[in-house]
Amino acid sequence: MNPDLDLTVHRVIRAPRASVWNAWTDASSLARWWVPAPTLCRVERLEIRPAGAFVTTMSDDGTEFVPHLDACFLVVEQRERLVFTNALDSSWRPATGAPVPMTAEITLRDHPDGTDYRALVRHGDPAARARHEELGFAHGWGTVTEQLTALVESEVRA
Repeated sequence: MNPDLDLTVHRVIRAPRASVWNAWTDASSLARWWVPAPTLCRVERLEIRPAGAFVTTMSDDGTEFVPHLDACFLVVEQRERLVFTNALDSSWRPATGAPVPMTAEITLRDHPDGTDYRALVRHGDPAARARHEELGFAHGWGTVTEQLTALVESEVRA
């Protein structure tokens, strides 16, 4: 991690790694936690493979959905790591219009209490990192990580 370029979220989630992985890789599960509530998420494309599309939309009223993320996966390591970027869109063209170009690396490791979950979000320069932080990285990524945690932990208790 480079503190001048990167932002992170880290949690220990009290659920098996497979459950956390499934919440990331199953479109209906992802839609339940990927944007901060009460905003709704629709997963338009989720191709869990290198070069696969990762496209979501969001809605505040449940009727009109607007673009949220148009990205592609770079690395997929089963139940261990997902890497995606919005610097390239889902068609592998240089992206335009993304508020902050970034590459996110999600890592899952076994932990005695469940899953060690880390999101490392890389930026190309300090200004992009600062812009992402100003746009509410801590609140946004923190909130969705808490929503992910609540979803998978509730499934374990059920």
